[in-house]
Amino acid sequence: MRAIRQEVLGGPEVLHDVEVARPEPGLSQILVRVHAAGLNPTDWKHRAHSVFLGPPPFTLGWDVSGVVEATGYGVTIVKPGDEVFGMLPYPHGVGSHAEYVTGPARAFALKPASLDHVQAGALPLAGLTAWQALADTAHVSAGQRVLIHAAAGGVGHLAVQIAKARGAYVIGTASAGHHELVRGLGADEMIDYHVTDFATAVGDIDVVLDPISGDYSARSLRTLRPGGVLVSLLPFAPDIPAEAARLGVRAQGMLVEYDHGGMTAIADLVTAGQLRPVIAAAFPMADAAKAHELGDTGHVAGKLVLTMA
Repeated sequence: MRAIRQEVLGGPEVLHDVEVARPEPGLSQILVRVHAAGLNPTDWKHRAHSVFLGPPPFTLGWDVSGVVEATGYGVTIVKPGDEVFGMLPYPHGVGSHAEYVTGPARAFALKPASLDHVQAGALPLAGLTAWQALADTAHVSAGQRVLIHAAAGGVGHLAVQIAKARGAYVIGTASAGHHELVRGLGADEMIDYHVTDFATAVGDIDVVLDPISGDYSARSLRTLRPGGVLVSLLPFAPDIPAEAARLGVRAQGMLVEYDHGGMTAIADLVTAGQLRPVIAAAFPMADAAKAHELGDTGHVAGKLVLTMA
């Protein structure tokens, strides 16, 4: 099969379209013929620095949308021919930027019929991150005020929709050029972080979702009402938990996990018309380096996707 592989760390130029052996499903695993696979910031970070994976060679990619080709012993929830989408176990289950991939059956869910593979391939990692942050960690509920940073980004634009589906009042931060997009996804208020300090512009926040960290963590704590929670998707400074406790709020770091229940919840939101991915661009597999070049800019609204057909 074809796969996008790298032998060394570096820029997009280290990615190569190569032939490798097709994997076989093991116990409780499925083999999926990949039709599309999303890209996420963790892909370009690992390409350049291999945050969790150790040294190359490796094939990147955690998002999958495709068709079940074969099942290993013990699989009962899907069968060959089923269209599925899901996230490979993060981080060490990596490898979806290829024509075929294996993974735990329960890392996947049936693909909603209303989504094509490009749309479905954009959802798993970013959608699960948003779902696990807002539903599982912060327990967002109706009437709460939720502040979402980088609200036009891969995680952010899905988090806006998930928070709205749970009945929250949503405030997003993004550059002015992305405000119309995010409002169209349901945001009630938008803040242009280039000209306005969100920490002085909003207050009485119940939940902050922060994919940026750095000084955003401390500033976000100041927006929370007593009992509120900051969910950070990147490690925050060591003093943040103590400062949160002093303010009577909570700071929680989170790393996404593969999750059949979460994928099923995402599929249900899609079917109900409450969640849709914004596709910034789709690239054929051979142009993976071009997709990474665009991702490296850090200014993509929505998701980038590779197509394998």
